[in-house]
Amino acid sequence: MSNILVFNNNTGVVDVMLPLFATEGYGVLEAGSLAQVWQYIEEGKAQLLLTDIEPADAMEAIGEIRNASSLPIIVLSGISEELMKIQALEAGADDYVTYPCNPLELLARIKSQLRRYTQLSSLSANIEHIYRVNGLVIDDVKRSVSVEGKEVRLTPIEYKILRLLVKERGRVLSIGQIYESIWHMKAIGADNTIAVHIRHIREKIETNPGDPQYLKVVWGTGYKVG
Repeated sequence: MSNILVFNNNTGVVDVMLPLFATEGYGVLEAGSLAQVWQYIEEGKAQLLLTDIEPADAMEAIGEIRNASSLPIIVLSGISEELMKIQALEAGADDYVTYPCNPLELLARIKSQLRRYTQLSSLSANIEHIYRVNGLVIDDVKRSVSVEGKEVRLTPIEYKILRLLVKERGRVLSIGQIYESIWHMKAIGADNTIAVHIRHIREKIETNPGDPQYLKVVWGTGYKVG
């Protein structure tokens, strides 16, 4: 369920909107102070902010919220001057609706912003599962690996080892650390096992395995990517 956070409800239109919100399955959170607005945002309870631009510091608050969050912000105000609309949008508001307005139009604008926010959140979540080191790309959603745009097929163990090293890019991991992270058991006599897997990974991702660009050995210490 999406929650609409209401702040500075000077128009009183939210009371009119409540039945429509309920029909769409939206919850309503009302904040009595800017501190409470921040609390709801930081706790991840709000998916959209509906606010007036009065009092005077509300415009500054919009800018602060936008700098810290991608939360959709819709200004609902009785002020119709174009200058105020421009200032609100430049401060970071996504939309500006003048009251009185058609409740169905306001609902449509809210739904549009919520769709955008949901799509953006989904994209961000996927980006967090894509790891890049120059031309080497690991997509942890598709469980795929590519080098310079060409797909590389790794075994499940090879994939886990490469993903571990890419996620720890620049950090040298010992044979013991790699083994215990992948097999979840003590690394007893694991040197040859890891060496074989590393060699196979290099043969698949490196143009010249003898002079690796991505997967490198740090003699006497372990392996790293980058």
